[in-house]
Parts: sequence; structure tokens; C-alpha cells
Amino acid sequence: MRERSLSLGHGCSRNCGVETWRRWGAIMPETPSPGGPDRVSSTTQQLISEHLALVGFVVSETSMRLPTYVDRDDLRSAGLEGLVQASRSFAESKGVPFRHYAISRIRGAIMDDLRRNDWASRSVRQAGRAREQAVDSLMAALGEIPSTNAVADYMGISVTELRNLDASLTRGSVLSLDAAPTPGTLQASDTLESTMTDPEDQVLENELHQYLRAAVSALPERLRDVISRYFLQGHPMADIARDLNVTESRVSQLRAEAMVLIRDGINSHLAPEQVTPAGRPGGSVDRKRSAYFAAIAEHRLHAMKQESQNSSSVPEATHERPAVEVVA
Repeated sequence: MRERSLSLGHGCSRNCGVETWRRWGAIMPETPSPGGPDRVSSTTQQLISEHLALVGFVVSETSMRLPTYVDRDDLRSAGLEGLVQASRSFAESKGVPFRHYAISRIRGAIMDDLRRNDWASRSVRQAGRAREQAVDSLMAALGEIPSTNAVADYMGISVTELRNLDASLTRGSVLSLDAAPTPGTLQASDTLESTMTDPEDQVLENELHQYLRAAVSALPERLRDVISRYFLQGHPMADIARDLNVTESRVSQLRAEAMVLIRDGINSHLAPEQVTPAGRPGGSVDRKRSAYFAAIAEHRLHAMKQESQNSSSVPEATHERPAVEVVA
């Protein structure tokens, strides 16, 4: 198991390398050899500390050909693992300098780590490279960007197979939200759902808010006071009950009654089919409720007139509220 804390850069000293190898020694047991464990450990530690810079060199070389979202620390950690493996399996009798041998093992460990963490399979990547070669060859021959049918014919596959390949390559691509934008390329922000409100939804929401204000303004004074203090001013129910000289349960009943009135009052103008039918049509409760619905319309009309006057910069003739009152 590889540790993230083992990632090293060019500036790591020899003592840092020895300490790192000691940590690796605790994770990866020493391989016995005829020379004895102490001698193997000492030789391996020396190779590690003297060639730590190779890890940074290979990481820098490899990262230049990789997308920006690939973490360099992960590459260094994989490269260090390759250096450890190289120091364990190195045989001086074969006549190959350790530096050359270690570079190949470090590069191989990094590539293995990239393949393990790649979202696309190796076959998809190979097919993707074949597609790029096909596009380059056709562009050189035709002098223009080839069509999908031309690319599919060149690769010897169907258009459907080519589109499936493109879809697999797209799923295997990772876009960085922090990467600097590149002109002409797709940015990660372009694939995210917009947080801006749709203009139509904004109009409907504004209309709903305007009717809500009208519905609260048209409430009988006692119910309006409960709704305003509880929801708009954040007063505790106990304070409202004390000021109205009633119990908290009565305040809760008044709040529920007001919420039902507000809901039906707004629906009477925006969604009449959702209005709760009256228990006794034509009765006292039904007449009061109808008067409340009419009061909402009056308040809404008054607000619209004020908005029209404000937008046209015409002095307002009056600021009085409509003389429509509902008796609770």
C-alpha cells in the first residue's frame, strides 16, 4: 500500500531519502539474500538516497504529456515505488548502470499507476489513438476536416461503432474546474447546469411573491399580526400569545387559519382548480372567504398601479391603501 506522504520533489535531501526508505522498509519487508538482511538494507538505502532526483526528473518529463488534472504528487508517489522496486531487483553483474535501470522502472511504475486510475480501458485508449491517426491522415489527404463517415470508412468500422467510441472517450475524460480556460475547447463550467433562473420562471415567481404580499395585506388585522410577527419578524409564539392575551395554542390555531386563507386566496387567482371548496356554499364562512379573495385582487391592483406610476416617474396621486376590509 502506497502512502501519500511519501511524495518527494527535487529538493529532498539525502537524509530525507534515507528516512523515506526507512518508512518503506516498515511497509515493504526486506527480501532475504545470501549477503544478509543488514547489507541488503544498507545497499538499498544508499541507492534510494543517491537517486531520489530521478523520480522528480521522470515525473516532470511524464507530466508534460498528461492532462492538467493529473496530480503530480500521485506521480511522485508511484515513481518512488518504482525506485524502491528498482533498488531491490538491481543486479550489478548485468552491466547496466543503476541510473538507466531505475529510470525505466520509475517510468513503468508511473505508467502502471496511470492505467490503474484511468477511467477508460486500455483498448479504448488504443482505439482513440487510432482515431486520431485516421483524422490526421485524412486531413493531410483531403485538406479539410474529414466527416464522420470518412473517418469510419478509413478505420474500417461503422458510423455507429465510431460514435460509441467517441462516447467512451468522452466518459473517460476528466475536466478540471480549476484549470485555466483554453480558447476553443470545452470547459467544465460549460457542462454544468446553469444556476441562472429561467426568465419565464422568474416572471412566475415574481407574480407569486406579489400575490403573497397582497394576501398577507388583505388578512384580517388579528391574523395579519400573527403572520407578520411569526414569519416576517421572527417573534416567538409565546411573545405573540402574551401580547394578544391568548394561549400559545390559540396563536397556533390563528396561524393555521391564516395559512389556509393565504393558500386559497393565492390559488383563487393563480390556480382556481386548487381552491378548497366551501363546506356550505353561500354561508357566512363562504361569504367572508369570497370577500377576502376580492380584497387580494384589490391589493394586487393597487400595487400594480403604484408600480406603473413609479416606472413612468409620474407623481403618485395617493398612497392610501384600498378601503377593503375583511371582518374575521
